[in-house]
Amino acid sequence: MRNIIFWLALLTFIHAEHNHTNALIHESSPYLQQHAYNPVNWYPWGAEAFAKAKKENKLIFLSIGYSTCHWCHVMEEESFTDDTVAKLLNDSYVSIKVDREEFPQLDKKYQKFYMSVHGERGGWPLSVFMSPEAEVFHLATYIPIEEGYGSIGMMNMLPSLSKLQAENTKQLQELVAKHTQAEIRGNRKENLKQKLSLNVMDKVVEEISAEFDQENGGFSSRPKFPEASKIALLIDIYKLNGNKKALDMSEKTLRKMAQGGIYDQIGGGFFRYTTDKEWQSPHFEKMLYTNAELIPLYVSMYALKADPLYKNVVDESIAQMETNFMKEGVYLSASDADSEGEEGGYFIYEYVEVKKDLLAQGLNLEEVEEVLAYLGIEEDGNIDGDLSHTHITSDTVPVSLEQVKTYLREVSSKRTFPFVDNKIITAWNAMMIKALFVASTLDSHYLTLAEQRLEALLKMMRTRDRLYHQTLSGTEPKQEGLLEDYAFLIDAMIEGYESTYNKKYLIELQDLANEAIVKFYREKRWYLSDDGIEAEADFDDRYYTSALSVMLENLVRVASLTEELSYIDVVKETIENAGGVLKRTPAKAPKLLHTFLRLKLGDVIIKSKTKKLQKSRKEIEVMQYPFVLSKSEESDKYLACRISSCFAYDTNITALIKQIENMVK
Repeated sequence: MRNIIFWLALLTFIHAEHNHTNALIHESSPYLQQHAYNPVNWYPWGAEAFAKAKKENKLIFLSIGYSTCHWCHVMEEESFTDDTVAKLLNDSYVSIKVDREEFPQLDKKYQKFYMSVHGERGGWPLSVFMSPEAEVFHLATYIPIEEGYGSIGMMNMLPSLSKLQAENTKQLQELVAKHTQAEIRGNRKENLKQKLSLNVMDKVVEEISAEFDQENGGFSSRPKFPEASKIALLIDIYKLNGNKKALDMSEKTLRKMAQGGIYDQIGGGFFRYTTDKEWQSPHFEKMLYTNAELIPLYVSMYALKADPLYKNVVDESIAQMETNFMKEGVYLSASDADSEGEEGGYFIYEYVEVKKDLLAQGLNLEEVEEVLAYLGIEEDGNIDGDLSHTHITSDTVPVSLEQVKTYLREVSSKRTFPFVDNKIITAWNAMMIKALFVASTLDSHYLTLAEQRLEALLKMMRTRDRLYHQTLSGTEPKQEGLLEDYAFLIDAMIEGYESTYNKKYLIELQDLANEAIVKFYREKRWYLSDDGIEAEADFDDRYYTSALSVMLENLVRVASLTEELSYIDVVKETIENAGGVLKRTPAKAPKLLHTFLRLKLGDVIIKSKTKKLQKSRKEIEVMQYPFVLSKSEESDKYLACRISSCFAYDTNITALIKQIENMVK
């Protein structure tokens, strides 16, 4: 409640201090609402803004961000609330604000454009400058108000670009042409006509090893993202061919993250990324999708290693999502990095204060110093002056740890929890629901929770023939579903079917698969939406797993469960037409490679009566071969099948599993 009161008070203050309102005042997006009182004459994405630019011959400034983005807030505070910058924008530009969570297809389109031009990834905020005809001629990310961070700054850039338009149309058109050519190169698809062998597993492990941080885990220096699909691929390669290097890289990464500052050691759950290579210094926003994608990996690693650290991460992360992100049976999208204007303020602690309070609670000096050292709470601080962010520094767990963590949670609870964006996104909810189904192998309570959350999501976002992308809590959804919504919902429902054998799930997921092919697969190309924004889907897993790669693997599994081979044809056609990355640099598309391996090696489907399958669920779940499905059929025996025929049967599940293992060696 304090969270809501704080943000309402802040908005009231902003409104009182600034009498400006712009066209964003009529938008529902929390991110757009944050900019509704800027002196900049913002417009939402739409025909009105582009018509105005063309009619008035003004340049277009497109700014893409999201409500919990730290650097988006910084750019707003520096530039978009500044009257001088606002005048420069209002006089010479039509300014458009886009919430990337509302329009991920737009964000993907312009992030790919940025990559094509600069040869490196962009980020948020993404700043796009266009001609009055909406032709891109300059792309940047965060731009400071004055010169700095390698930029000339908004105060210099805005008049410089408007002067270019007024005085040198030829140069402006040359910039447009240069950017257009870069976009064409970036969108060029590389086909895969040659057959790949299973040696691609060794190749990708070596590629990943070359970028692997041997000391800290992870696959880059800084900034450092979890890259869940890469870890998932490594785990399954180990299961397929026993590659110890693949297992070691995945385990080290998961362990270092679980012990690092990217993980909230006090409240549970992961932050989005860290700015350092040691996983210690995060930007403190928490995303639903980050946690949803990591939870199943910790379930998998716990199954392999039985280390309680991994199970604790699962339980604490789910508890965090339930406590701070769940509302009315569904999950909200993200929490901000800032608390009461201070980045990470909710999550950091001061050594002297903590030590004094713990001694007052009756702990002795040795106990207090041991726990604070274990949690990395330092006398001189480790993140901001004398403030410390927690991380685990030892494998030896202090006896008083839980008591101290309880105290630190009480300290945080007296602060204002960061702003939570109350957007409900189908794709991200589906990811979290899948995570619950996967976690149900550790605790049956999560199975009930997953079924409840799936029912609530379908009730809110699915009608008889329509799926919706997002809405706000308490409002009716209007925006139709995107490829990512279909992909991740089908994925969750397959996991749900495998956990419950609920026939309704199987019927619904096949309907969704059929709809997705009709809506998004056109002329042998996959698109992120069917709303006229021609953004092609790709295989990039950097921020979260590629919706296209997830959809393709869904189709392979749906084919196995329904024996409809036409789904396989779509997958093969897509990989042949656009899967050249698998030959060239497979580490850049880990989920696509995972799909390719499933397609090449083939699913094994275990069939029997529902009760027999439910009774044998644990044995099936721990099978070494990663491409196993199970399906309810009226058989008194256990059948082991491929997509078109069965190859073994037995009345004993253990005996059948041995036959399967011999067959897939």
